[in-house]
Amino acid sequence: MLVSALVFSLTANAIMIIRQFLSYNSVVLSAAYAVLIPLFIYFNLRPAFGKLPVAKHQRIKNAAALLEAFLISVTGSLVILIVSLCISAEAIFCITNSIFAVLFLSCVFWNGILRLYYACSQLGIKWRVIGVICGWIPIVNIIVLMKMISIAKREYMFESKKELLNSGRQGSMICRTRYPLLLVHGVFFRDFEHFNYWGRIPKELERNGAVIFYGDQQSALSVADSARELADRIERLVSEKGCGKVNIIAHSKGGLDSRWAISKLGCDKYVASLTTVNTPHRGCKFADYLLSKAGEGLRAKVSGAYNSAARRLGDTEPDFIAAVTDLTASACEKINSDCPDMEGVIYKSIGSRSVTASAGRFPLNLSYLLVNHFDGPNDGLVSVDSMVWGESFTEYKPTGSRGISHGDMIDLNRENIDGFDVRETYVQLVSELAQKGL
Repeated sequence: MLVSALVFSLTANAIMIIRQFLSYNSVVLSAAYAVLIPLFIYFNLRPAFGKLPVAKHQRIKNAAALLEAFLISVTGSLVILIVSLCISAEAIFCITNSIFAVLFLSCVFWNGILRLYYACSQLGIKWRVIGVICGWIPIVNIIVLMKMISIAKREYMFESKKELLNSGRQGSMICRTRYPLLLVHGVFFRDFEHFNYWGRIPKELERNGAVIFYGDQQSALSVADSARELADRIERLVSEKGCGKVNIIAHSKGGLDSRWAISKLGCDKYVASLTTVNTPHRGCKFADYLLSKAGEGLRAKVSGAYNSAARRLGDTEPDFIAAVTDLTASACEKINSDCPDMEGVIYKSIGSRSVTASAGRFPLNLSYLLVNHFDGPNDGLVSVDSMVWGESFTEYKPTGSRGISHGDMIDLNRENIDGFDVRETYVQLVSELAQKGL
């Protein structure tokens, strides 16, 4: 991509050079324009050499190539301007060349930045806002632009590698399990069609052969009440689809809800396996602390505000306090004694940890230190020790200072993390279920 940016830059700056040194020869100047201007237009339309198989990835690559070309061209134009000032007796050439340079470089910049804002998912809201704010600050704008180009290049390279991986195993259907998957969400979220709690994971699993359904329980209820909704959902699915059983993958509180449904509501005969993801099986001691310190008035105010908002989003009987109370260490101790593992159901668990408060996104960056104080190493909400359940536990450890947060484990922010591919993590997890005949 750097080669295409250099070629583009040379094409743009060649126009400046020709205007400066060959303007006395109208024939040569016209001929040069006839060649260089179409090339300039062509590179604006197709700035990057090579073609990627996915159109979106190609758009990101093109945007990054344009912005790299812009930075290189700016440097070249400044050099040409300095040389012109040193050797030209007529300032008019320097002025007109500067005008041409601004026009040409503006075309390149806006072409690239608009493409980037449109196509690059990994910029998120954060870098888009930073780009707008810092775009008017000299020097800072160059640094920010270089960072945005770096993000774009990492995205299309990461996604292109993933596309190559999926293309290589196309047709193998490694995630085609005997029983369909039931993805069960955690507390304070719902299953929505247009904002999937599980991010890009379901699409990746389906591409590799998985059949997926969702728990669809309300966002905030006690474990017992959530489990009752979940049990109804499981029985209905098995009856309507004739699938016999389901494989549950449950995140956070959803793991407790699933265990209750299996142990106490007769769902053991409908569940082949339960994989819990960052579930607080032993509760959160910091939740005990917060509830003990929060006055009755504060609890009522927070609960009322949440319950009201949840009703507007589709919950029929939200209960904020009941949901939070069942996440305490004391409540989970009782849940564990009341919900033994059932014979015939395979239980396993996976989890992760953050490294520093700054590694997670809001609000997990605020809660990390509190959880660390009361519960030890954690993912921003749940301690690693609390996540362990079943016949096996797999911890996804960070490779650097980034860490893997509670939200990262369900691709909540749709973020590509160096050293951890959350989508491939679930593909491998589900393929293992398929290999076991589940």
